Amino acid sequence: MVDEVFRREWGRVLATLVGSLGDIELAEEAAQDAFAAAAERWPRDGEPANPVGWLITTARNRAIDRIRRDRSFAVKAEQLARELADQPEENMDDTGTFRDERLELIFTCCHPALALDAQVALTLRTLGGLSTEEIARAFLVPSETMSKRLTRAKHKIRDAVIPFAIPSDELLPDRLDAVLAVVYLIFNEGWGDGRTDLAAEAIRLGRALVELMPDEPEPLGLLALMLLNDSRRAARFRSGELVLLDDQDRSLWDQVGIAEGRASLGEAIARRGNGPYVIQAAIADLHLEDPRDWEEIAALYGALAVLTESPVVEMNRAVALAEIEGPEAALELVDQLPLDEYRYFHSTRADLLRRLGRTTEARIAYERALALTGSEPERSFLEGRLLELLPDHADAD
Repeated sequence: MVDEVFRREWGRVLATLVGSLGDIELAEEAAQDAFAAAAERWPRDGEPANPVGWLITTARNRAIDRIRRDRSFAVKAEQLARELADQPEENMDDTGTFRDERLELIFTCCHPALALDAQVALTLRTLGGLSTEEIARAFLVPSETMSKRLTRAKHKIRDAVIPFAIPSDELLPDRLDAVLAVVYLIFNEGWGDGRTDLAAEAIRLGRALVELMPDEPEPLGLLALMLLNDSRRAARFRSGELVLLDDQDRSLWDQVGIAEGRASLGEAIARRGNGPYVIQAAIADLHLEDPRDWEEIAALYGALAVLTESPVVEMNRAVALAEIEGPEAALELVDQLPLDEYRYFHSTRADLLRRLGRTTEARIAYERALALTGSEPERSFLEGRLLELLPDHADAD
């Protein structure tokens, strides 16, 4: 019961607390105290009618207790106490009493004073509710390193008095790139591990960004990209195992999501959008067609590579190239890419080697991908591929 509320409402609760307290660390501690209290009381007393209001009220009370221990925060404590006196729990309404301040929080976390990796990590922690260990795995760094990175970021926001606010109109476009990157990483974290709550949160934030910046094509492109990918969610796993797109049951695809994604893509193109997210959404749309237009997909990946200079994009272009010119041409491109710590590089390379009949090399590449993979469905899929390449099979190396 509490776990479900945590996944769904952590970002909302924390954002509201940051708005009141002006300190991410204090807000995080208070939110954790409130969820711990909920875990103790709700199973016994039942979930309250307004769980978000209960959590925010409890967290604010815990914050008052904490800051009253420090005389320097006495004024803030009294201010919070007065606010609580004016907002009794039984009268609270999720959409009325507490304004949704998640957009303010995400722009605070994505302030240019912070390094990009810190922006992404902090937003995953605050908005997505991911643990330090989960974020460390996403960044391929030790948990201790990530913990220090998060602490430094929170202290920098506090010490530099970075405002908890949506930027002014003239600053908004320049700040958008980091926010879009953060939202997409949250989506990918949920997409890769089958955490539908995170994917849904990213889509909700994407819709909010579109509402906030209706004339900007890239938020529309990102929203389209997420919706088109998310439309295949029900078909991506079978009995806990990953199912590749070509093997998916298309009857399970969400046609409403596909229609909404295509509508968002159309709006982005109508606004002359040709940025990275618009291009990726166009690629995702082409992947839904049967048969797929690999020539067009490869061309779009080429355009995306020019924009991003990303080796991951080049790897995806190689996958399309394999369908046009064959796996050998694709492998020649893949082997030039500096992606040794990227699990999909090794699984892509393994598949190309498998198709070429180079079984021993394929097994080594699959094993390397498996060593870098934390997602259980992906691990199960890779283990299945390895079983198909048993050592007693003919080896064409």
